[in-house]
Order: sequence, then C-alpha cells, then structure tokens
Amino acid sequence: MIDKKYITDRFIKYITVDTESDPNNPAFPSTEKQWNLAKILVEELKQIGMKEVDLDENCYIMATLPSNLDYDVPTIGFVAHIDTSPDFTGKNIKPQIVENYQGNDIILNKEENIVLSPDYFDDLIQYKGQTIITTDGTTLLGADDKAGVTEIVTAMEYLIQHPEIKHGKIRICFTPDEEVGKGAHLFDVEKFGAEWAYTMDGSQIGELEYENFNAAGAKITITGKIVHPGYAKGKMVNSMLIANEYIAALPLRETPEKTEGYQGFFHLHDMHGNVEKSVLEYIIRDHDLELFGKRKQLMHRIADDINEKYTQDVIEVEIKDQYFNMKEKITPVMHIVDIAEEVLLDLEIKPLIKAIRGGTDGSQLSFKGLPCPNIFAGGHNFHGRFEYVPVESMIKATQVIIGISEKVSEKFK
Repeated sequence: MIDKKYITDRFIKYITVDTESDPNNPAFPSTEKQWNLAKILVEELKQIGMKEVDLDENCYIMATLPSNLDYDVPTIGFVAHIDTSPDFTGKNIKPQIVENYQGNDIILNKEENIVLSPDYFDDLIQYKGQTIITTDGTTLLGADDKAGVTEIVTAMEYLIQHPEIKHGKIRICFTPDEEVGKGAHLFDVEKFGAEWAYTMDGSQIGELEYENFNAAGAKITITGKIVHPGYAKGKMVNSMLIANEYIAALPLRETPEKTEGYQGFFHLHDMHGNVEKSVLEYIIRDHDLELFGKRKQLMHRIADDINEKYTQDVIEVEIKDQYFNMKEKITPVMHIVDIAEEVLLDLEIKPLIKAIRGGTDGSQLSFKGLPCPNIFAGGHNFHGRFEYVPVESMIKATQVIIGISEKVSEKFK
C-alpha cells in the first residue's frame, strides 16, 4: 500500500532541514529556519495535487484535499508541527537506518560509546523484524513531529492517486513553534474550516489520546548581594544557595523521572546564576485542574516563606499558563475519538487510549473551537539522542489517516 523506501526518503528529507524553535525569542515563528521547511512543503503539496495551498505570514501552512463525494459530510483536518525541540540540537541530523532489527543493542556512535539498548529502552523489543531509523547519537531525530508531517503528506498523496477511496473535504495544517508552546497561538480556526481535526503527534503505534496535562511555565528569580568573601559575614547573600533551598522545598518525588500516568510534576529544566542573581525555570504539569492550581500556589508559598526567612524579597516567582486539558472539549464530541478507534481496530492495531503526559497543538486548538484528539506518529524517546522511529509505524499512521478519511464518508452518508 505505502512504499517503505518512499516514505523513508520523505521523512529523511524533512528531518535533515534544521527547524529547531527558540523559547527565548518572542518573534513568530521563533526561528527563521522554520521557513526553510515550510517553503519546501508548500512546493511539495502543490506538486502532489493539493488545492488552496497557503503559507501565511506566521509560517502556518494550510491546504485542501477536495471531496470526491456527491453528498455532504463534515470537513475534517489533520495537523502536525514542523519545528523540533530546543531541548537537544536538531542541527546536522545524520539518520541511521537499521533494517530487520533483531532486538540487539544499536550502536549509535562508536567513538562516543552511545548505545540504544533494549535493556534500557524496552519498547524496542516490539519492533523486532522491522526497519528502525535512529540518530547518530549527537542530535535528536525530529520524528517529533516530522513523522507526523511525513504521514499527512503521504496520506494526501495516496488519496489523490487513488480516487476510488471515497472521502469528504480534508484540510491539513503544519504549524510552527509547537515545541515552545506557541504552535496554536495564531492558528486561524475559522480559516481552517474543519469541524474537527486530529494531530498526528503521538508516540508509539496505537496511541489515541484526548486528555493532556494542564501546563504552565515558571520563572524563579533569586536576588543576592555580592561582597568580598573575606569580609562577607552578615553581609553576603548568595543567590545560588537560596536557589538550592527553593529546589529542596518542592516535593522531591514529584519530578518527571519519578511520575507516570495521571501523576503531575514540577520539572526544573534550566538553571543558571552567580552570587548576585540566579534563575530557575520550571514547567508545571497536572491532568487535574484543581491539583494544577495547588501546584502553582505551592511555588508562590515557598517563595513567600523564604522571603520571610530572609526578611526581604530575595525571590520573585512568575508563572504563566500555557495550555489546558482538552478532555473538557473532546468529551462532548466523543464520536470523533470513536471513529479513530474503529479505524485502528480495522487495521488490527491495538488502541492505546490514555492521557498524554505532555501537550500538543490539539489541546490549544480544542479550546479555540477545533476539537482535536491526538494520534500516534510512531516515534520514541523524543527530544534526545536516543530518539527513533520504526518505518512500519509511520506506514500504519499513514493508513490511519486514510482510514479516518474514508470512515467519515461512510458514517455521515
């Protein structure tokens, strides 16, 4: 159905374009290099026969596959993002292709002794006999979410080439800056014109998600006083030591590496400083809105307690909400999840319906009026050197897109 080499070549073409986003740049998109892939995609969409291909001033790409039905059905959409995470470099990606994987260790980088091992990443075992694309150990891979982009383009091309497969009007969109939380900020839902959509931005094969974290970012600024250490008694205030107090006051077991399922966390992802000033940057996550609020309150309360201890305002806490749990918006239209689940079962894929321990453009889009569950794109170990994607999972995800498109035409006949 879908040629393995063809989809592999398309994926590698996309990942070798550096599109890392920048959380510290308020511009939109946050990096100019995202335009490079956007322009490639525009030309490719035109070449395969998509209509109304548009790249707007904010780097959103939208396009249409017209209906081939003689009756009306809802317009649906598929969404993926073009940027890669700033957590780990996406520059100069050198993918490696492992054919007929046999469950052994994969040497990513012999010189640096970087190994992708099923002893540590046990999900690898389920892909024995398949073709796996990995990094060379020095970059991330970019399957988050260029696997999703690959799957959407490939599915649209397949539907164009096979008009015997009936479908209604389909809209697609590729967004910038998802990895820095801005992917849906300037998304024009009215212009997109779909009744609902699916983000192709999940991980392992079978994932189907309509719950996600409530999310916020926190910046903790600690101000100290620098004095010559030989004369510092009673005068120096070392901001780095106070920062350590703040870190230790948060629940030590409520971090990403110690939580799972519906458990929330505080994640310290960046820290820098000196005696005079230190900055801690956290992300706050919880599926439960009430618990999410309590997490934010705790961060303020710890700062208040430390300020009282030092009898001065040494700590300032700034918290900004990022997105909310889309379950609230999806539950009233659960048929859109049911359709995707039916297609997974039709393709003999075991549905893994669970809450996302993260977020997608779909969470923000759902609150903007476009209900948008999340479907697997196939990759594992996102945002780091051990990222990989089985080609067979990308093929299956492409088939899911095709299947949903056809299923909608049948359900609403």
